[in-house]
Amino acid sequence: MKVSELALPRPRPAGSLPTRFVIVLLNTSIRLLKFSRGTTNTSGASTSDVDKEKIKDLNLMLDSIQTPPWNLSEGDGFHGRILYIYTSGTTGLPKAAVISTSRVIFMASAIHNFLNIKPADIIYCPLPLYHTAGGVISVGQAIIYGSSVVIKTKFSASQYFPDCAKYNATIGHYIGEMCRYIMATPHSPADKQHCVRAVFGNGMRPQIWTEFVNRFNIKTVGEFYGATEGNANIINVDGTVGAIGFVSRIIPKVYPIAIIKVDQETGEPIRDSMGLCQLAKPQEPGVFIGKISPNNPSRAYLGYVDKTASEKKVVHDVFEHGDSAFISGSDILVSDELGYLYFKDRTGDTFRWRGENVSTTEVEAAVSRVANNRDAVVYGVMIPNTEGRAGMCGIVDKDGTLDLEKLAKDLANDLPPYARPIFLRVMSSMEMTGTFKMKKNDLQKEGYNPNIIKDKLYYLDAKTGKYFSLGSEEYDKINNGHIRL
Repeated sequence: MKVSELALPRPRPAGSLPTRFVIVLLNTSIRLLKFSRGTTNTSGASTSDVDKEKIKDLNLMLDSIQTPPWNLSEGDGFHGRILYIYTSGTTGLPKAAVISTSRVIFMASAIHNFLNIKPADIIYCPLPLYHTAGGVISVGQAIIYGSSVVIKTKFSASQYFPDCAKYNATIGHYIGEMCRYIMATPHSPADKQHCVRAVFGNGMRPQIWTEFVNRFNIKTVGEFYGATEGNANIINVDGTVGAIGFVSRIIPKVYPIAIIKVDQETGEPIRDSMGLCQLAKPQEPGVFIGKISPNNPSRAYLGYVDKTASEKKVVHDVFEHGDSAFISGSDILVSDELGYLYFKDRTGDTFRWRGENVSTTEVEAAVSRVANNRDAVVYGVMIPNTEGRAGMCGIVDKDGTLDLEKLAKDLANDLPPYARPIFLRVMSSMEMTGTFKMKKNDLQKEGYNPNIIKDKLYYLDAKTGKYFSLGSEEYDKINNGHIRL
């Protein structure tokens, strides 16, 4: 493979439009095609004229364009920034992460090598290209390695595997809640009438993992984990159910990442008497970190455009005074005795109720499972004069078929009393990030107040174990202690 044309900034003639981007062909056999739906203003044009414009060969178009000679510009080269990618905004406002050329190649190459992707493979990508997963990891297989990538304009759960069959895809890409949505579709012969041998992404819930691979006949699941702005990435390629990656306990220095102890409420590292961070033991929750080595492209940390935000993701004096590491921040992980890592929760999401810690991730999984894979998000809310935070669950019920009595009974069987949602917020839809993760900040701020919430609210009656409607009268009684939860 070779670079057919060097893509560098070049001067433009006076009056011309600024260059937005330049396409680099690392494989000269790649053919660029533009598929369009026709112009929005077709007045004066016949249907046949519009149809002729639907497919254009961009290679011919590029060859016909007269441009000034290429000029080499000053830059940082392989280690310089190539683009900005905004984080998904799951727990706050999106921030522009700085991505270098070396990191683009590192991320795409990691998936390529671990999944043994070949040039003949066809990758199906229904993800947005403005995030790392679709725009770098999937598209990178075409730009760097020459594999074909099928880009779907919009994700459709019912069309995921039919599309894979239609385009002869051999590898599928997923993210966030996609797999759960696909699992919620009716069973059909199309479930196994495809050539997909592997899927990769992040967000495959352990509760559906085995059922997913069995139903759709998937041989390999490449579940990976890593922040867009970070320098610590891991992947699970041996099919260990629920694991998001693996780090050897025998030779840990080969890949200098670790899980350190943190305060699960604040996310702050717990330090020893020397002021250094403490390694989390197997099954002990902690936060994922990656040692920063500025001269190593895979270990460098470029952070965000906002330097203040960048510094918040760096922890100093980790295992020796003077060292530093990228800290993933809100994600709580645990490892087992072998070195497999598992997602547990987010800092600030775990809350205490009746003297016990409640994992929102575990409760969300339980609610979704017993409610036919509905979207469900769990968070803690404050009740006046009550210690801790009560669990509240926002759940989607588009068609009004949610059986609250059955839900209460099933949750009573699946969850201990302290983990069962005290409040329910039944919604017609739920706000999602661009990477199919559910937002909960605004829901948590609104609490269980029926005076500001238009959705239907319910509370769990302690005596009967059933959910009852929560209006202004019940709201006042709960706050005054007349209704005990």
